[in-house]
Amino acid sequence: MGKSKPDLLHGTLDLLILQSLADGPMHGWAISRHIRDTSDSVLEVNQGSLYPALYRLEKRGWVSASWGVSEKGRRAKFYSLDSEGSERLAMEEEHWRAFYLAVNRVLRIV
Repeated sequence: MGKSKPDLLHGTLDLLILQSLADGPMHGWAISRHIRDTSDSVLEVNQGSLYPALYRLEKRGWVSASWGVSEKGRRAKFYSLDSEGSERLAMEEEHWRAFYLAVNRVLRIV
């Protein structure tokens, strides 16, 4: 039996995307690769989840998008964290820390 990867908790994808964009603008594939690489390949975001999340974040005014050229010379849509997105990121990080600590207490890890 193969090793299965955990599904992302509801709302966690938004947090991961916002955090990825905190370092600067990225196109969709780079965001997905950043999440995979920084999680040591534990978290993988497929396009079917990533792009709807990016559109949702853009609609909420947390990220903005503009066309540019990727590192491979292809036209790509780059996403940037807006000021509202930065505020939301800080709030979501605070909620995530509280959730993390609560789960660890239940599991008796902390």
